[in-house]
Order: sequence, then C-alpha cells, then structure tokens
Amino acid sequence: MCLPVTTRIPGVKTPSSASAATSRVLRTQDEVEARIRAICFKTGPPVHIGAELEWTVHHAGAPAAPIRAETLRQALGRHAPAALDPPSAPDPLPAPDPLPAPDPLPAPDPLPAHGVLTAEPGGQLEISSAPATSLSALHAAVTTDVEHLTELLAAAGLTLGRSGIDPHREPRRLIHNPRYDAMERAFDADGPHGRVMMCSTAGLQVCLDAGPPDRLPARWAAVTALGPVLLAAFANARRHAGRDTGWASARMAAWLGIDPRRSHPFPCPGGDPAAGWARYAMDAPLLHAGGGGPTLGDWARGALPGRPTEADVDYHLSTLFPPVRPRGYLEVRYLDAQPGGDWIVPVAVLAALLADPATTEAARDLAQPVGDRWVQASRCGLADPPIRRAATAVLDLACRRLGGTDLDAGTRDHVMKTVEKRLRDAEEQS
Repeated sequence: MCLPVTTRIPGVKTPSSASAATSRVLRTQDEVEARIRAICFKTGPPVHIGAELEWTVHHAGAPAAPIRAETLRQALGRHAPAALDPPSAPDPLPAPDPLPAPDPLPAPDPLPAHGVLTAEPGGQLEISSAPATSLSALHAAVTTDVEHLTELLAAAGLTLGRSGIDPHREPRRLIHNPRYDAMERAFDADGPHGRVMMCSTAGLQVCLDAGPPDRLPARWAAVTALGPVLLAAFANARRHAGRDTGWASARMAAWLGIDPRRSHPFPCPGGDPAAGWARYAMDAPLLHAGGGGPTLGDWARGALPGRPTEADVDYHLSTLFPPVRPRGYLEVRYLDAQPGGDWIVPVAVLAALLADPATTEAARDLAQPVGDRWVQASRCGLADPPIRRAATAVLDLACRRLGGTDLDAGTRDHVMKTVEKRLRDAEEQS
C-alpha cells in the first residue's frame, strides 16, 4: 500500500512527469492546509487491510559482512527495485533551485501475490502488500510473496534479518539518490539517529482503512493509544552493530531520536486527527533545511521564493514519520519487524482490536493510561510494569476477539501461543 513519492522541495530534484499531475500552485496558507486535509483520510466502511514488511539482509554465512547493491540486484532479478540500479555512487550536491530530472525507471515486476518490492537506503528490502479484503487473504498473499523472496535470496546465499534493527553492522548507506542525500544531510544536523534509522532499521507496518467519518476519531485514538503497548509487546531490536543497546527497541529509539517535529506522535485538538495532522505538517521543517530551517508553514506564508505546489505538499508529507501516519488510510508504524512468519501476530492483534466499535473503544480504554509512554516502551518493553499490565489486558482482549476474524484455526492458535509466550517471558523476567 505504498504511495508514490514526488518532490519539488527547493534543493531536491523531482521526477518531472510525476509532479506535473499535481503542479497546481497553492497560493495561501489556507490552500496548503486544505490540501493536507483533503488527502489525509479516505473515509468509508473499513474493508481493506494491508501490511508492509521490512527486513535487513545478510550473507547467510557471514551476517556482519556488508551487502553490495549489485549482489541484491542479481539475487532479485526481474523483481529488483530500480533504486538498486547503477549508479550507486553518491550524487553531487543538488543545485539550490529545482531542476528537472529524468522520468523514473520502469517498476520491477510485482511478486507472485502482487506485493511490491522496494529497497531502503541501507539495502533493507520491503514488501508492500496489495490491499486485501480479509485478514486470511492478506496472510495468504504475504506468505506467498515472502516465501518467493526468501527463495530468491537463499539461492544467492542471502537471508532476511529477524529483528527490527541490524544486530551485526553499523549503518552504511547503500543507495544514493537525491531524496536520500537530502534526508541524510538534514538528519546529520541533529545527530546520529537519522543514519541509524535510514540504514539499520526494519519495521512492520499495518495499513487499516480510516473508517466512516463518525468512527474515524475513535479508530485513530485507539490505534495511537495502543502504540506503546504493542511496541513493547513485540519489541525485539535490542542488539545493534554487535552490541547490547540497552533498549528493548533500538529501532524505535532511533526514530524517536530524530527531530520530534518529524517523528513524534501529534496531538489531535478536539479529537480531530485531520486538524492535528495539518498543524503537525505545517510546523515540520522542510527536509532539505535540517532542524533549524524553514517549515512548510513558513513557505506557505511567503518565507521562501515562490509558492508550494500540491506535489510539494505531498512530498513534504512523505518526509514525516509519526508512529501513526495518515496516508488516506491509517499507517501503523510503531512495530519492529518480526521473525519469519510471526509478522501475522501483531497484524492479527490490531485487526481483532479494530474489528468493531465496541472492541475498539475497549482497547483504547485499556491502553490509554500508558498511551504516552513511548520512551519507556522503547527502552524497557514489557519490563515496564504499567505497560505490562496494560499489555496483558489488551492482548487478552485481542485473543478473545480472534474468533471473529477469518483466520484459520491453526493461525489463530499460533497468534495466541505467541502472545502468551511473550507475556509469560516478560513476567518471568520481571
């Protein structure tokens, strides 16, 4: 369920054909805010669910050895993302004014179940599923695509990582393009967390329909409140670059370590997530500018030459990474990548908790007391007593609601046993 990325932010090149479709100039701050609101949620009955699975990639016999773009490209064949194509050397610094760029390269062939394979800056691979109309359909499709990817990599002596951060290697950027160059420059101004996030982390994202207008605020509030609980319950990213970081999820620690205006949760005044998102986006710095530079709001008010277009606003939104992000649907971003087939466990938990209004409200109420404990969840996981108590109640509710999903009995049993083991292990270690 990925969205295309376009850009005309000053100092960053843009694919000309992609930006042409959204080149309308937004001449006032009100027009910019209206654009943000117009595209953040597509409301209606909740029908679809999707997942984005990301992994670090390693040599099977030497997991700490660096990966080359050419190695990945050859292993993936016709599925290789265009980002892995040469040149992979760093681009020169872009000119200060927008310049036209060649049209994007043709997309790679989709995976057998229609998932799209992309590559992240450090060579992480990600499968973005096609939207599914049931949890069982999503499980079947993603399982098919993951098995196909695993076989391709195994034939080249490569294997997928099993945690939310690279346990073996320091961050090293494999892919160089104007977008990633701009990200790295901006993030480096604030410290090391940006490079770790770009090159070493791997997440599991769950994509859920926003729901009808009258239910959207409650669904948004529940998904957001559940963040610390589910982050802690499924945290598995303690080791990075050969050392114990002391964080249950060093992946989330890296995300929270970048500019909070770009990565932290945002408030929803009056329970209106669209209003909260518009304010968050307006107050966030433009990517090329670093932490101390102008914001989108500054640009909209005339602080920069020219006026932003719809494409500029769309690109800016793609550079914001809160734990839950509106992209027409609800994009849940706070989960660590899970080993093997365990990705279905947190996906099924979220699907069960969002299946009906009564369960959604009950889940929100159970999670709300610890809904602001993002740092504690990242550092301590379920070792934090308040989070563990809330997680026990939330996960018990989810397991009792699994019967309302269309997952087969064997998969439901796997979900429940995995949840029980995580809670039992946390209790024994406390």
